Order: sequence, then C-alpha cells, then structure tokens
Amino acid sequence: MKLNTNSNLYTFIYSAVMVIIVAVLLAVVSQALAPKQQANILLDKQKQILGALKVDYSAGNPAEIYMALVNDTLTYGDKEVYVANLNGETKYILPLSGKGLWGGIGGYLALDADKNTVYGVNFNHESETPGLGAKIVELPFRKQFEGKHIRNAAGEVVSVAVLKAGKHAEGQEQVDAISGATITSSGVSTMLEVNLGEYAEFLKQCQTGEAVQTAESVQTGEAVQTKEE
Repeated sequence: MKLNTNSNLYTFIYSAVMVIIVAVLLAVVSQALAPKQQANILLDKQKQILGALKVDYSAGNPAEIYMALVNDTLTYGDKEVYVANLNGETKYILPLSGKGLWGGIGGYLALDADKNTVYGVNFNHESETPGLGAKIVELPFRKQFEGKHIRNAAGEVVSVAVLKAGKHAEGQEQVDAISGATITSSGVSTMLEVNLGEYAEFLKQCQTGEAVQTAESVQTGEAVQTKEE
C-alpha cells in the first residue's frame, strides 16, 4: 500500500522520526563535547584566579602557571579558598558571586597573608551594559581595590564599599563607582559584602590558628592546622 505523503498521519510520523533523530544526534554531540567543555570551564576559572593574582599568563600556558602557583584549596562548609604562593608570599583567593543590572556578576578576590589586605581582584559578568557596567572587568576599576582592607579598626569584616564620588562609608574603605553604572556598581559592593561576610568565620579561624579542612581532608574527616604566617 502506497503511503499518502499528503496525509496528516504521514506528517505526524515524519515529524516524530525527525525529532527523535535530531534528539539522538544532539545527545551524542553533547556527550562527545562534554570533556572539552569542562576543560574550558576549568581553564577559564584558572585564568580568572591568575587575574586576581595579577599574573600575566599571555606568554605561557595558563594551566601550567596556575598549577605552579596555586598549591592548595581550603574548604569552609561548602565554600572554597584557593591558596597560592606568589614570590614566596601566601595569597588567599576567595570566589565571588552576585547580581548586576542585567544578570549575574562574579569574580575572585585575592588577599595577602594577613587575610585583610586586598592584593588583587578580578571581576566577570554575564550581560552588563558595554561601556558602562561592563567596565567592572577593566583594569582601572579593579586596581582601585588593591591595598584596601576588608576589616575595620575593631577587626570585623566589613568589606570594601563601592560608592559614587563624594559619598562616604562609615567604618569602611571604599573605591569609586563606575559613572553611569550605579546598579552594577552597587551590585559589586553588595557582592563583596555578602561573600566576605560568609567567609568571616573562616578568616577568623585562619587568623587564630584554629583547624580548617583541606579538600583532601574533607574526604577523610581529618583537620589540618593552619598557622598564622
């Protein structure tokens, strides 16, 4: 019996078969590309951390440079802190995540061994406005944070405020917001405050020499003693 190619049944069967074929092909391609995608995600993360450490990786292999500098990962609950040895000095790098005007923003904040002084910072964004909020990734904005302190005179973690020129934050050090990007700048300020607040107890433990766990010790239930540099 000849199939009527003009019938609704034929159209339905043909469409169903094509959908199944395309779905299978997409699944196969996705599975094949998954390792490469994960590798790219890891490499991007390593580059961002190197950016916070102010390391120029343009003339070398970023992954190799990262492995040579970042020698440990500490965990605090479900959070991580990356530990680097840069020119013989310890740096602690904290992941950041928050919300800007149009989407997510994030980055990494590198602290000196005193867990108080900002060594460097690297920001990223999903969809902030080019020429305005997107400037958070640019060096002039990021360099303002260098040398700032995240603790107040009482030793409390208070972060670094991002404010319009002329504004003042009581008990906090501050940097200038990006002109014309108030919401994104406020998002960066809030992101720093919230994220550093979540690490406050961890930073206090590091300062007092209380036990913290490394990524390896989490699996064994052991604790590693961290001493003040």
